[in-house]
Amino acid sequence: MQVKQLRKSPIGALQPVTLHDALSDQQMNTFAFVPAPLPADVTLSSRTHKAVAAAHQAIGELEAGVRRLPNPSLLVRPALRREAQSTSALEGTYAPIAEVLEADFVEDSRRSPEVREVMNFVRAAERGLELIAKKPICVTVINELQGILVKGTRGDHYDAGQLRQRHVAIGDEGRGVQHARFVPPPPGAVLIDGVSAWESWINAEDDLALVVKCALGHYQFETLHPFSDGNGRIGRLIVVLQLVQEQALSFPLLNISPWFEDRKEQYKDHLLNVSLTGQYDEWIQFFCHAVVAQARDMINRTDDLLTIRQQILDLIRVNKARGVILDIAEDLIGYPYITPSEAAHRHNVTYPPANNALRKLEELGVIRELTGGTYGRIFVCRQVLEVIARR
Repeated sequence: MQVKQLRKSPIGALQPVTLHDALSDQQMNTFAFVPAPLPADVTLSSRTHKAVAAAHQAIGELEAGVRRLPNPSLLVRPALRREAQSTSALEGTYAPIAEVLEADFVEDSRRSPEVREVMNFVRAAERGLELIAKKPICVTVINELQGILVKGTRGDHYDAGQLRQRHVAIGDEGRGVQHARFVPPPPGAVLIDGVSAWESWINAEDDLALVVKCALGHYQFETLHPFSDGNGRIGRLIVVLQLVQEQALSFPLLNISPWFEDRKEQYKDHLLNVSLTGQYDEWIQFFCHAVVAQARDMINRTDDLLTIRQQILDLIRVNKARGVILDIAEDLIGYPYITPSEAAHRHNVTYPPANNALRKLEELGVIRELTGGTYGRIFVCRQVLEVIARR
């Protein structure tokens, strides 16, 4: 930990703490960094203002582009799963996106531990969207989301679903406390006060641009590191919840984690550099570049999915197919994996017509069966899956 540099930080202070070092099984004296509350206003460079304006424009273009879809909510399902897969990979949990998309149709006992953990993020995100429709982003909300996120995983500790009750050190696994990159505030009153101040700041009325508010709020959340596990994933989820809560996006379709995942070390360095220098510009610019890149990426994916959808519908009509097959085909951009039972349930028909529709789609080359069995058959639309899964 860069104690000398952090001691000079204009936006926080060091506090002596004693941590248990699992590597040596000894108590070690070190320092924790306690960030000061975020300011109500910040002075930013012209370059940063330009980046912020570009980010807001990109979000607006994404919102307008998504509304061209006849049913934009269809994209929420693959978007949340793509974010879940990438945000988990940032923390060292890797699961192929195909397995994540297929997980809804696979028994839990047949899912890998990695897929189960990624699906916890999906459930947390879905619950978060439900909660912010009724209340603001607050400690009660994020506590519940963290509890969902870590349930049944290696992060499911005694303090799951609440602010951590123990010290933590951030760094490479297996290197010990003395090599920690960063030590966040100690548990107890200091952490509680810090998170309370963060909550008030997030919900305060001010003149900060929304993207600036998201970037600064994310920095503060990650620096406070309020939970024993899942801080990065919850922190990135909060960004999307902020955009939806402030009505910048009608649907949670901005996946910022893939951009950060490809720049993992830069991402961590920018966050730490804010604490070291008290300068927000470079971090905000980096954050805005992520927003612009990922908004444009989602617009391109949406265009490609619309094209595929139209090609499939044209093929079906040329072959004079009618009825539920059209409904199933329209939904493939959100459900690239589908089963006869799920198709019957989604489109309010009995099993036989849903099964016949899938067989017809298979004959036309739109989907293909993965399982090859009589029961529990799963079909996939490869064209849609490739668009969702591409990097």
